[in-house]
Amino acid sequence: MPQVTVTIDGKAYRMACDEGQEEHLFELAQRFDRYVGHLKSNFGEIGDQRLTVMAGIMILDELSEVQTRLKSLEGELDGLQQSRDEVLQKAAQDEATLGTVLLDVAERIEALTANLAPKPG
Repeated sequence: MPQVTVTIDGKAYRMACDEGQEEHLFELAQRFDRYVGHLKSNFGEIGDQRLTVMAGIMILDELSEVQTRLKSLEGELDGLQQSRDEVLQKAAQDEATLGTVLLDVAERIEALTANLAPKPG
């Protein structure tokens, strides 16, 4: 299992990760470091543990907002799929009705043609 060293708030942390996930872990650590840096610049030196907890809460707040938005989008998608299915079903019904009407019209045309055709004799 690969091990990488990431830096958060100027401190190095050695971590293990799955094979091929090293770059992803570096990126996550950089993002987390930005949260800690943002909090530190706003609140000053308030302690490593407090900064870490606050950064974690900020991230979870963003995650919660993303999850809420995802649920909303999934609901919209379900609504759109249902509307599409209803439109397709109506189109199929309309197509069947149109087929029946066209068949009836064709039969009437044939009947009229038969009546208009000269009769032998």
